[in-house]
Parts: sequence; structure tokens; C-alpha cells
Amino acid sequence: MEALFSILIGVFFASAVYLMLSKYSVRILLGIAVLGNAVNLLLFTAGRLTREVPPIIPVGVDVLPDTTANPLPQALILTAIVISFSFFAFLLVLTYRGYQELGTDNTDEMRLAEPKDEPLPPLGY
Repeated sequence: MEALFSILIGVFFASAVYLMLSKYSVRILLGIAVLGNAVNLLLFTAGRLTREVPPIIPVGVDVLPDTTANPLPQALILTAIVISFSFFAFLLVLTYRGYQELGTDNTDEMRLAEPKDEPLPPLGY
């Protein structure tokens, strides 16, 4: 089962890098979302895929540490989900605002669409 997940993680990372190297900002956003899912799956796979008892053990029960689930990968995945969602939401708003101002999501055209006739703001010092 770990081999299947390892191949899937490799495909996720490869497709994320391919999408992030695009010149269209929407594809870059999708690449970042796929990269976040690849990292979550990597953490999930690193935390072992076997079914084990929960990490909460009642008092008086002798359980070996190797037979309980490791809560650390679960906590890391939950943290990574929150961080990747907030990062994706910020980049989505940034991309939408750039599209509103410049009228394109092509990063090459965004460089050409910069206003050149507006004066620069005065320096504050």
C-alpha cells in the first residue's frame, strides 16, 4: 500500500511543479493546491498506514508503544490543511485583484500592462 501512495505522491508533486511553472496565474494557483495535497499525503504516508488502536489508552491497560497510532502526523496534517487553505485563499484574492486591475492572468502580459504614464508617489522621507 505504501508503494501505491508513494507513486501517487510523486505524481502529485510532478503535476504541481508542472502547473506552477506555467505563465498563467490560475494554473499556478492549482499547482499550489495540488502541492498542498501532496504534502498532506506525504505526511499521512510517513505516519504509517496500518490500523492501530487510538493513542488514548485507558488506565491499567498494558499496550506496547508500537501498537498505538502516532498522533503527530495527524496533527501535522491538520496544521498543513489550515495553512495551505489560508495561503490558497490569499493567492486567489491576489490573483483576482490582479485580473481586475490588469485584465489578464498571463504573467507576461501583466508585466506589459503596468501603467507607465502615472507619476510615482513621493518618497516619505
